[in-house]
Amino acid sequence: MAPSHQTRQKRQVYIHNIWWTCFYKRREIPLPIPHLLCGELLSPTVGQMAFQDFLRTEYSEENLMFWLACQEYKKNSPSSGMEDAAQRIYSEFVQVDAPRQINIDCATREEISRNICRPGPHCFDRAEKVIHRLMENDCYPRFVKSEIYRVLQEQLEQP
Repeated sequence: MAPSHQTRQKRQVYIHNIWWTCFYKRREIPLPIPHLLCGELLSPTVGQMAFQDFLRTEYSEENLMFWLACQEYKKNSPSSGMEDAAQRIYSEFVQVDAPRQINIDCATREEISRNICRPGPHCFDRAEKVIHRLMENDCYPRFVKSEIYRVLQEQLEQP
């Protein structure tokens, strides 16, 4: 027996809320994530991979990659290669003509350029907020309406 429209709609909201909580609110798992159909769990990794696939189709995958790189960067201690990690992020995402240049304003780019010689844990915070806002207000709403998201929902609903 196929789930009713109302049941599917509730699951869609549920999946959306889990993804939002895990990814955008930057909460670490373990969150209480109850079982979906047939014991399937929606892990943030699954949602993250689907979102990354979507961003790839929109030629904006660098936004998520930058955001994730910043999350990893903040886990470094100043004595454990923070300068090298900052330089890698800068050269891959921030500097003009970087291979995966993110779309940030000139003032933000210049601030990072000034701080890159002595990077600290908050070196990329301003750019990270800009990119986070872009994903939250632009990319993510389109993702929720996308075929990739629909397929993810269907896979989670299958017995």
